[in-house]
Amino acid sequence: MAKEQEKDWTTDYDLFDPAFVKDPYPIWSELRGKCPIAHSDRWGGSWMTTRYEDMFAIAQDVQHFSNHDPQVVPRPKDSPGAPPITTDPPEHTWSRRLLLPYFSIRAIEKWVPLTRERCRSLLDSFADKGEADAAADYAQQVPGYVVSAILGVPQQMADTFNLWVRDFFEFGQTDPPRAVAARAQGLAYLAQLLQERKQSLGEDLMSYLIKANVNGQPVPDQHIMETSLLVVIAGIDTTWNSISSALWHLAQHPEDYRRLVAEPELIPTAVEELLRAYAPVLMARLVTEDIEYNGCQMAAGDKLILPFAAANRDPEKFSDPDSVIIDRAENPHIAFGVGIHRCLGSNLARMEMRIALEEWVARIPSFRLKDPNAVTWTGGQIRGPRSVPVVFP
Repeated sequence: MAKEQEKDWTTDYDLFDPAFVKDPYPIWSELRGKCPIAHSDRWGGSWMTTRYEDMFAIAQDVQHFSNHDPQVVPRPKDSPGAPPITTDPPEHTWSRRLLLPYFSIRAIEKWVPLTRERCRSLLDSFADKGEADAAADYAQQVPGYVVSAILGVPQQMADTFNLWVRDFFEFGQTDPPRAVAARAQGLAYLAQLLQERKQSLGEDLMSYLIKANVNGQPVPDQHIMETSLLVVIAGIDTTWNSISSALWHLAQHPEDYRRLVAEPELIPTAVEELLRAYAPVLMARLVTEDIEYNGCQMAAGDKLILPFAAANRDPEKFSDPDSVIIDRAENPHIAFGVGIHRCLGSNLARMEMRIALEEWVARIPSFRLKDPNAVTWTGGQIRGPRSVPVVFP
């Protein structure tokens, strides 16, 4: 029998290939050494860069690389946007500025008690059982709960939000109608919520946007709904994958975990390193005009993928990049992106991740993977462990 030809990732990468989903780091390393920017015809065709320097430059060049359609798999035409992430200046400028105060470091402090209470409650439900799924039972149960509070809706909506997010990011990436349906359900719910808020304003995000104005004019209703949906879609799956990845790593590195148990004050630094090593987002940019970049001839309408985790493993930028060093002193990672489209919710995500680890470390003296082969991953635009069964010996 003829030996199967080795796959050439430089010309035929697939973000949904099981090998890529499970462990893309060797692939990114290979691409980084072979070519400046890879290309594939899969999923509508795209380019993919892997070097820190290129990613940093491209993410800031909004003239040639637009954020109008940041999805890896092209979204259906005329589908609603999600400002500010799907906008470029000038709309992006005012829509982002509008949200900055609400997601500042100082502003998100008010969600710390709720986040801590949620983590403790979850730990109460399984800490004495000797085992749990660190992803499904813990990490995935935190961000939706916090987002529900931010939107001022019943906490039970967290389960619905989680379903929408999975339909949009996990299943909908390869099944666009499913993503469209999830977005439609979300917008319908938020349209009703908007009318309720107009009758009775509160301290939630939607009320904040209703009370705001841009150049003396109220923020359009559609903009408020789409921005609120962005908080749901972008603020849940990304964060739970970061928490899941952190716990997956710590379950396999007892020396790191023992140190965090002994030195919990190190957790904020460890969070930055875990974000660097396991950044979950592969953002896309839309090429606005024919351009040659680093020897690659790109055409207007092409997609360019920015896997931030690949940049964060670039040996030209980081020493010993494939090792997780939980007290790494210098860490200019771009897990949250870079430039004007840098993640608006980074302060919130950091806080949730920090609290989730603090509470886990305080409650669980030691833990390990129940079966490394039982860990499952989701891939595409948002990568992270979907199931992480662990035991507490």
